[in-house]
This record gives sequence, structure tokens and C-alpha cells, in this order.
Amino acid sequence: MQQFNKRREQFFDKMLMNSMAIFASATEKTRNNDCEYPFRQESSFLYLSGFNEPDAYIVLLKSEQGNKSILFNRKKDKSAEIWHGYRVGQKAALSDFHFDDAYIVDDFETQLTSMMNGVKAIYYPIFQAPKLEKCLAGVINQLRAGSRKGKVAPTQFFDNLTIIHEMRLLKSEHELSLLAEAGDISAAGHVHAMKVCKVGMWEYQLEAEIKCEFARQGTREIAYNSIVAGGNNACCLHYSENNQQLKDGDLVLIDAGAEYQGYAGDITRTFPVNGVFSPAQAKLYQLVLDVQTNAISLIKPGIALLDINKQVIQQMVEGLVALGLMRGDVQTLIKNDAIKDFYMHGIGHYIGLDVHDVGDYGSLENPRVLEAGMVITIEPGIYVSMDADVDKYWQGIGIRIEDDIVVTETGAQVLTAGVPKSIEDIEAIMAN
Repeated sequence: MQQFNKRREQFFDKMLMNSMAIFASATEKTRNNDCEYPFRQESSFLYLSGFNEPDAYIVLLKSEQGNKSILFNRKKDKSAEIWHGYRVGQKAALSDFHFDDAYIVDDFETQLTSMMNGVKAIYYPIFQAPKLEKCLAGVINQLRAGSRKGKVAPTQFFDNLTIIHEMRLLKSEHELSLLAEAGDISAAGHVHAMKVCKVGMWEYQLEAEIKCEFARQGTREIAYNSIVAGGNNACCLHYSENNQQLKDGDLVLIDAGAEYQGYAGDITRTFPVNGVFSPAQAKLYQLVLDVQTNAISLIKPGIALLDINKQVIQQMVEGLVALGLMRGDVQTLIKNDAIKDFYMHGIGHYIGLDVHDVGDYGSLENPRVLEAGMVITIEPGIYVSMDADVDKYWQGIGIRIEDDIVVTETGAQVLTAGVPKSIEDIEAIMAN
């Protein structure tokens, strides 16, 4: 729990004196009728506390008397625990999670009214927690109404997510170890998929094999809904139906990642259903692999993802012109965004507690540069749908190759290297 104390202290360092920060947990989400989805904690709340129950608040109170971390959570309830499982309660919140005080969440508004009196500034998740915002409005208005009796309402308001997102962007050594484990588990799932894939399987059956391997490797959580897209389905970037049969002669694109102790893995691999790339598939696949290899080689502190993507587009257009899928002058094609017909997304994103993790990317005019400790994905792709205006030889092929990368002081470390991605290695593992 030491890392959570440290993170709270880091947040305190960024607060004004005589201020308060409030974070809201996730709530349970109804699937249908009286059935809920599996609970997943709000990531920034988890980052600050490690506390994994719904209906809770963290309050950080900074004053001249010192810093105080307070948790509001559900009270112990033996009857509720018989039906729904263990609750931490207030006593264990102090001993196990190292909060200075803990109160029953039902008393949150009452306690907040007392705690907020005289506080000058409030940090809260603006536009992200409607229930909390409604509560804050009531408390602040109550304090304002009591001004003639000496009550003092806060006058400054800040978005605490701006601060916490910047903190989450640079990973600690502990976080990197969890991301490495998520990458290893994710890699094992993809290798297993290659080994068991066969003509006639259904996409959802291959999805089930991946999830089963994640569980065998030590986690039952997935970082996001898996994409298992055979043939032309791979040309839909966020295909999620996973309900078609895998056909002889098609590729299958799998975008799937495990979650380990809250941290996400995110891997995409594309391979032939029958274990052997066709000539057209091999040519496009090798182009994507070459592009990804070059993109990873560019990663180092001081370069922006946007600049890497520009080089990716240059290499991609040159390759597609050489293969005959694009026609014309390379620079003119780039200027006209012609690549969007085949490569519609960016080169990557931050990854951490969220698969598409938080943090500022800057702007097109002033893009943010990478720093050591950031973790990103690199995921070029080429998508040639059955509707594409190209020779039929190329149609129905969607390819993406994605890995998770730590930016180091001198370059890059691939966290997901456990999955083969050369044509020779893929065909070998599928043959065995």
C-alpha cells in the first residue's frame, strides 16, 4: 500500500494550501433487471487508493495543520455481506489502506459540509461525476447561505483530473512490472490462439480460447472487449460481433489484452486461419511489419507520436505504391490524405490503468513529446475491404500488428515481445 500513500502525497504537493480534493469511485452498473456487470473501479480512484469497492469517496484535505487522507465507504453489514460478499468497512480502511480517517459514505454530505467550511479551493472531477457535483452544489450553497453566521464557502475550483492524469502518464517501476505481467499474459493468450486456430472455428470460440488462457496465466479480467475478426471483418476497426465462421484462405485479426491488477495489456496479431499466408497476404503483412519495426526503432525521449506517425504514413504510402494499391506521386498522395483509404487511425496511444490511458497529447501544432516512463502502443495497419477500388487479388484483407512499448532513457522496451510476428515464426508455430 506504500505506493498509494506516495501518490496521495504527490497529489497534495500540487494542491494549494487550505484546499480540498475529492475523488469519486465507480458505481455498480446494471446489466439487466437485477443483474450487474462485474465491478471495475474508476482508474484514478484505484491509482490513489487500491480500494476496490463501489460507492466511495476519497477526500484529501490540505491545511496548515498538515495533510489528511479520508475515505468514505460502505459500512460493515453482515446481512449484505452474506449476499454480496466482504465489505472493508471503516476500521480496515485505516489499517489496510492507510487512510487517516474513514467514515460511512451515507454521512458524506453532512461530513463534507463541516470539512469544507473555510476551505479556499476545491479540486474535483469536473463534468465527470454528476452525483458528486450535485452534492458539492448543495454543500457550497449551504455554506454561502450561512455566511452571516460565519460560514465560509470555497471560491476557487479546479479539475483534479488534469493533475491526476499527468501523474498517471509517467509510470513507476512498480507499475511497469504490472504492465509487463499484463503483457506476458496477453502474449500467452495470442500464442495459444495461433496454436488452436483452425478452419471452421467460430470467431467467438477463438475468443473463448484466449480468455481461457488468460485465466490459466493468472487473471480472469480482460482489458477491453476482444476483437476476433476473420476475413473482411478485420476491415472494421472496432468489430466486436465475433460471430462468424473462420474460412480457409482468410486471415484472422485478433486485438485482445488481459488486465492484471488493474493494468492493461493490448496486443494485435494477424495470421492465416489455415496457417499459411497467401502471396497477397504475405506482401501486405510484411509491409505492415516493416512499418511497425521502423516505428518502434524511432521511439525515444523527445520525439512525438505525431512525428512517428508522419514517418509511418511516408513508408506506408511508398509501400502501397510499390505494390500497386495506390497510384501517383508519393508526396501528392500524402498531401491529399489518400492513405486514409487504407490506414484510418493513428500509430498508437498511451496505455496503463486504462487501455486508452489518460494524458495530454498536445496539439497538431505543438504535439507532446515522449518521455522516459511513458508506455505506449505502436499499431500500424492496412485495411483493404471487399468494397475497396483495387484489384480483387487484394480485397478482404485487414492487417494490424500492435505491441506495448515502454519509453526508456535511451529508446524503447517492448513489453509484448512474447508473441511471434514474423511470417516464418507465425507459420512455424501454427504448423506445430
